Amino acid sequence: MKLDLNGYNIIADFEGFRSKPYLCSAGVPTIGYGTTIYPNGRKVTMKDPEISKATAFGYLKFIADLFARDVTSLVKSKINQSQFNALVSFAYNLGSDIDADDIPEGLGDSTLLKKVNRNPSDPAIASEFAKWNKASGKVSSGLVKRRAKEAKIYFS
Repeated sequence: MKLDLNGYNIIADFEGFRSKPYLCSAGVPTIGYGTTIYPNGRKVTMKDPEISKATAFGYLKFIADLFARDVTSLVKSKINQSQFNALVSFAYNLGSDIDADDIPEGLGDSTLLKKVNRNPSDPAIASEFAKWNKASGKVSSGLVKRRAKEAKIYFS
């Protein structure tokens, strides 16, 4: 599957736009709509120049499309566009976690993914989104709100 314009806009709305580099809640240099790594693979630094909204949206699309490919490879059940958009938003924020371990560091090893693959209509999926609400080990009110909205989008 591919993100649609609504999916890109969901991520942009969640991330918010900042033209200058800043430290995200996890202390990582970030710019634009939550970009931490530029399309050329270089990490964002606090010394990087200001960018426009159009440039930032281009970065978002490039990076979100990478996460969309990951989500497509991870999800084994049939899901609809809203479900896909919500899962890509989740992965964009937390990572895909496509590695060989069983440590849940993002979507790949999560119980959320396991439940989606077992039954994408399972209402318990909403509570799995809600579990991912911490930044640097502390509950973040912004992440609590984001996970609730992603769950709502997933079931819309």
